[in-house]
Amino acid sequence: MRKKVKTFRPTAFAFPYLTVTIVFVIVPLLLILVYAFRGADGSFTLNHFKDVFGKGYFSKIIDTVGIAAVSTVICLLIAYPVAFILASSPFNKMAIFALLFIIPMWINFMLRIFALNSLLGIIGIKEGYMAAVIGMVYDFFPYMLLPIYTVLLNMDKSYLEASKDLGANSFKTFTKITLPLSLPGVISGISMMFMPIFSSYAITDTMGGAETSVIGANIATLFDGNADNYGLGSALSFVLLLIVLVVVFLSTSLSGRSAKVKKVGKVS
Repeated sequence: MRKKVKTFRPTAFAFPYLTVTIVFVIVPLLLILVYAFRGADGSFTLNHFKDVFGKGYFSKIIDTVGIAAVSTVICLLIAYPVAFILASSPFNKMAIFALLFIIPMWINFMLRIFALNSLLGIIGIKEGYMAAVIGMVYDFFPYMLLPIYTVLLNMDKSYLEASKDLGANSFKTFTKITLPLSLPGVISGISMMFMPIFSSYAITDTMGGAETSVIGANIATLFDGNADNYGLGSALSFVLLLIVLVVVFLSTSLSGRSAKVKKVGKVS
């Protein structure tokens, strides 16, 4: 009888990642969930969620959504034309791309924020809502630019050639071909920028002050050793997680629809 030869499964490489995910992601999330529904005496309670919606924290969440939405829209309006020019230009795109957008990311995050804050102070823009939005756009711009640029660069150029052969002008080609095919990159960029803003309170605290603080700053304060309010902080984190999951679900649904439209276009 032949002995069975043990075959190595490539899925074994996923075991270390799975272990790290369980220990450092799933377990902390479960602890947050326990603290969110646990009272001071250890019993089940919903008081922490009542405090979230009754002590001004919900309005802070709305303000955070507003800052994230404004920053995302501004970043999209800037990033899309830049990505379009880079993807359609004949010069050495990668060198320009690395010089303008990748190399600055090597500099320490807080150093860049302090430098930008000093520059805005020189030109007369003081700490406030506008400064906080500028800081968000400045920091998250590459996360919006990269996916849009990648989609535009890898786009099948035969669609554009067919559009021109059929008599469409540049504007109609862009609205009917380029923009719909680049929607997956746009959606990905919005997701990569919109969600981290909720917890990026270093930018708003440094450039915007207390009036423009995002909800992440409140969560950090509640988990501080002096505040020691893990229950309310966990409830806020849980609500924030639900908002992020809704954004992920919507972006995934929109990406799926755009992919279906693309497939239908190819078939027809």
